[in-house]
Amino acid sequence: MPRAPFLVYRDQIGVPSEIAFLRRQYIGFTRLHPIWIGRTVLPGAGEVGDRIVRLGGTAPWGGLRRLLFRHCHLTPPMALPPLAPVLHAQFARGGALALPLARFLGLHLVVTLHGGDVGKAKNWRGTVLARRWPALVAEADAFVCVSRTVADVAASRGVPPGKLVVLPIGVEVPDAMPPPPIGPAYHLFVGRFVAKKGITVLADAVRRLRAAGDMTRVVCVGDGVLRPVLHDLAQAVPGVELTGWQTGAEVRRLMAGAWSLLVPSVVAADGDAEGLPSVVPEAMAQGCPVIGSAEGGIAETISDNVSGLLVPPGDSVALAAAMRRLSDDPALRTRLRQFAFAEVGRSLNARVQSAALEDLLLRAAHAGRR
Repeated sequence: MPRAPFLVYRDQIGVPSEIAFLRRQYIGFTRLHPIWIGRTVLPGAGEVGDRIVRLGGTAPWGGLRRLLFRHCHLTPPMALPPLAPVLHAQFARGGALALPLARFLGLHLVVTLHGGDVGKAKNWRGTVLARRWPALVAEADAFVCVSRTVADVAASRGVPPGKLVVLPIGVEVPDAMPPPPIGPAYHLFVGRFVAKKGITVLADAVRRLRAAGDMTRVVCVGDGVLRPVLHDLAQAVPGVELTGWQTGAEVRRLMAGAWSLLVPSVVAADGDAEGLPSVVPEAMAQGCPVIGSAEGGIAETISDNVSGLLVPPGDSVALAAAMRRLSDDPALRTRLRQFAFAEVGRSLNARVQSAALEDLLLRAAHAGRR
C-alpha cells in the first residue's frame, strides 16, 4: 500500500552531525513518507531522505523568496503532491520557521525538540524563535521531546503539559550483540567538539590518566570549534588520536571495538545542553559501555553501574577514575556491555520509537481541520 507523503521541515537539510538520528526517526514508518523541505540543502541531504524540496527553488530569485519566507512569513510557490495534513518540524527554530508554511498549507504542526534548541540562551534573544514562540506554542499540536529533561525545559518556556510528548530517538539494534573487543584497548569520543560535549573535561581527565601512568588510547571522532583543545592534548600526551568525522559504518566499528564511549556532557555557559546524545544508544547497540554525565537524557538512559557508568558533570577526576575502572576490570566491562545491549533492545529500538512517532503524527493529522 503506498505511503502518504507528508512534510518534514529542517531549515538546513543534511547537517553531518544530524543525518543519522534524523533519518532514524522515520525508518519505522509504514503509512507516511517524508518529503524534506527547508531553505538550505547541503551535500549530505540525500542521506536523510529520498525526497528533498528547497524552499524558493534554484532560480536566481530563489534567494529573495527564502528571505521573504524567513522574515515576512511569505511562502514561495511549490509543486507538491497531495499531502497528509501534518507537518513535522525539527528543532524549536525549525518549528518557528515552519509555522507560516503550516498555516499556508492548512497543516497540523508537530515539533521535535532536541535539547539545546530550547535551552541555549542566545536562541531567545531577538530571534525568529523568540518572536514566534508564543504563536508556535498556541498553534502546534504537539512538542515531541527526546528526553524528560527537554520536556521540563519546554514546560518552563510555557508549553502546556498536554502538548508535551517524551519520545527518545531510537537506534537500529543488531540481532545479536557484537563480539567483545579483541584489538588494542581504547576509549572513544564521538561528537562535535563544542562546549556542551565536555571537551575541556575530557582533556583534563586524559591528562590525569597519563599522569597516573594509564596509557590507554583515546580516539576522538568529530570536529568543531574546540578542536584546538584536543589538538593541544594530542601534542602534550601520547595516545590521543583525532580522526575527524567518520562514516556511520566506521563509527559503529569503532564503538564495537572500544572499552567505553565517553560522553562527558555539561551545560554550557550559554545554556546549551544535551537532550539525549544519539551516540549513547548507538554505543549501547554495539555493546559499548557508556561513561556519561549524570544529567539530562544520559542519566535517563544509563543505569549507573548496570548499563554504564555515570559521573558528575564537569568532574574530570571522576571521569578519569571511571575510565581507569573500566581499564582495570574486564568483568565489569563484560557485564556493562551485556546489560547495555539488552536495555537498548528493550527501550530504544529505532523501529519501535519511529512507529510511535508515526502514530503521533497520524493522530495530529486526523485531529480535525485547521
